[in-house]
Amino acid sequence: MSGFSQPAKKSLGQHFLHERGVVERILLAVDPKPGDHLVEIGPGQGAMTFPLLQRHGRLTAIEFDRDLLAPLTEAARAHGTLTLVHANVLDVDFTALAGGAPIRLVGNLPYNLSSPILFHALDHAAVVQDMHFMLQKEVVERMAAPPGSKVYGRLSVMLQAWCEVTALFTVGPGAFRPPPKVDSAVVRLVPRPPASVGIADPARFAALVRDAFGQRRKTLRNALSRLCDETTLRAAGIDPQARAEQLPVADFVRLSNQPPPTA
Repeated sequence: MSGFSQPAKKSLGQHFLHERGVVERILLAVDPKPGDHLVEIGPGQGAMTFPLLQRHGRLTAIEFDRDLLAPLTEAARAHGTLTLVHANVLDVDFTALAGGAPIRLVGNLPYNLSSPILFHALDHAAVVQDMHFMLQKEVVERMAAPPGSKVYGRLSVMLQAWCEVTALFTVGPGAFRPPPKVDSAVVRLVPRPPASVGIADPARFAALVRDAFGQRRKTLRNALSRLCDETTLRAAGIDPQARAEQLPVADFVRLSNQPPPTA
């Protein structure tokens, strides 16, 4: 399936996708169109890379493992034009990579870096058309969780504020080499138009969400005491006795847009 084989490096959290049926489902979900600028994060042994190239003809891929660069380049020649970027994805400026046109991100993300990669992609949401990622299933469940859910938290609010998040399907461990100890899932994220996000100060929003979920058992009046007072909460239409997991994303946005209390 991949065109070459190389041992997975445990230090890099590598689990190489190999099951054709899963790849086909991801391709159907991505559904690349002529003119799309596809960017794959972590092509590994090319299980998604080469089918995407065959379907689309052109692909940019970001790979950190130096040992994969030569075999990927060689195997890709039979499928299309692969532009390889050797880098840690967290150091890649997606805005510069986009070059003024939107990019579509795809990838089987390393589980130990999935949240940092998601937040890094959010920093460049203005140039991202959509994202299709394979992640640990429980992370996808947290990303898409509704208010009131046990797994609704900081990740849910931060991602849903900026993107429409849709969990697509689950993938068992047997689809990978070596098989991980957990189930995986594929998720789609579509950044919202900036005007519809409505967050006046992204840094204040992020700080409020972080503090609100920092100690989940605290009421918002106590959890957010560093950033807002009871009057500010009530002005946003929020019960100071409520807890963070009860609040919809829109409430966090409205609260972040309230003027902070004066000292």
